Amino acid sequence: MLNVPSQSFPGPSSQQRVASGGRSKVPLKQGRSLMDWIRLTKSGKDLTGLKGRLIEVTEEELKKHNKKDDCWICIRGFVYNVSPYMEYHPGGEDELMRAAGSDGTDLFDQVHRWVNYESMLKECLVGRMAMKPALPKGMLPQSQVTDTLAKESPSSPSYDWFQTDSLVTIVIYTKQKDINLDSVIVDHRDDSFRAETVIKDYSYLVHVALSHEIQEDFSVLVVENVGKIEIVLKKKENTSWKRLGHPQENHNSIIPKKDTGLFYRKCQLVSKEDVTHDTKLFCLMLPLSTHLQVPVGQHVYLKLPITGTEIVKPYTPVSHSLFSEFKEPVLPNNIYIYFLIKIYPAGFFTPELDHLQIGDYVSVSNPEGNFIISQLQELEDLFLLAAGTGFTPMVKVLNYALTNIPSLRKVKLMFFNKTEDDIIWRSQLEKLAFKDKRFEVEFVLSAPTSEWSGKQGYISPALLSEYLKRSSDASKVLICLCGPTPFTEQGVKMLHDLNFSKDEIHSFTA
Repeated sequence: MLNVPSQSFPGPSSQQRVASGGRSKVPLKQGRSLMDWIRLTKSGKDLTGLKGRLIEVTEEELKKHNKKDDCWICIRGFVYNVSPYMEYHPGGEDELMRAAGSDGTDLFDQVHRWVNYESMLKECLVGRMAMKPALPKGMLPQSQVTDTLAKESPSSPSYDWFQTDSLVTIVIYTKQKDINLDSVIVDHRDDSFRAETVIKDYSYLVHVALSHEIQEDFSVLVVENVGKIEIVLKKKENTSWKRLGHPQENHNSIIPKKDTGLFYRKCQLVSKEDVTHDTKLFCLMLPLSTHLQVPVGQHVYLKLPITGTEIVKPYTPVSHSLFSEFKEPVLPNNIYIYFLIKIYPAGFFTPELDHLQIGDYVSVSNPEGNFIISQLQELEDLFLLAAGTGFTPMVKVLNYALTNIPSLRKVKLMFFNKTEDDIIWRSQLEKLAFKDKRFEVEFVLSAPTSEWSGKQGYISPALLSEYLKRSSDASKVLICLCGPTPFTEQGVKMLHDLNFSKDEIHSFTA
């Protein structure tokens, strides 16, 4: 019998997503929405053409099914008949046909790795590829582990553990100097202990079923100058452990980050407050058994069960306010994550999120994203171009730059919205501009009232050339953009036309 993974599938794309590269959506025919597809999968109709049988598929057999009305695609060893899904695919039929009759895993990862296809396509499952990998997905042979980080590291990461009467300490030696608290994610469920350390484009995993019970809370310490991580667990009983536990999947291995898959934990909704007429600030609390700090400029995925299918959407965490991180230092083990989320009444995901009661749970993934915080080092001019909820990744970038970059001369935010009522945290932005003379904010409205005296219109070369003034001819500059895909794509093109280099531009694109 095939062991079919049960995961999730995203809702429509969000301008708050922060992922590398964008993709075009095509208009779907009437009756071809996500909800229509879910209804079809639950109708009992045979979507594979195999009348419920699951088969092993050879490479030769897979190649035969390469037409729109007979299209099989392999993703991570599982083969799906995607022909029934063609008209429902937001990216269009041509996008699916690029992988017709072949292994589409790499193409899938390039476009939207975060999409959990297993839940959405489970009724289209033909079977498993006949050939079996020599190693679990993504795991590198031991002989290659040392070479994986050879260019940056003299040797591979490793771990050890020791104990006292009441404590067990797991020590991870990354042998990297740029490790900090947001480099490691720790989860403890029942007897399963999982610590994932992100090292450049790889993850080093310590994953064991513990031999004895531990208390729910634990502490994580990082010695940054040597890249050592200490995870201190509290024993439930003061007995001596003969071993740490039994190895689980991919234990003590280096895995390319793109192959690790998304790992979720359930977080509790502890508060929800109005910010604008259609945007709310949600606060989720991590379980005591999790250590997770979302790096600046990165995002997570929220997952909810909706009409029997798990739906996933990406969101960028923000601070509680623009001033919370200036009043006091960030707590090293902060258990709260905040999100500014626009509620779309006719949407599929956000109304369900808005209907959650305080105390309900939402699944939250590990962080992802390609923003590198070292881009901010020695920066003199930081320009932020945001449209609507594209403001969300700018919050932590803004906070971090003003707090931690001594070379910074100015930060300018150009914030595009439809009306004054749509401006998120307007009073906070104006207060910050008054308090910190390095910061300026310019609001641009596309549909203002007659009383509006500020700038009007959309992103344009004229607006940008007026707005983007360097402190000096040689000043180090970074320009960040986020908003709907057309906004970001047009903005990047305009910036290139204004002779800003690729290294001076970072787009958070949907």
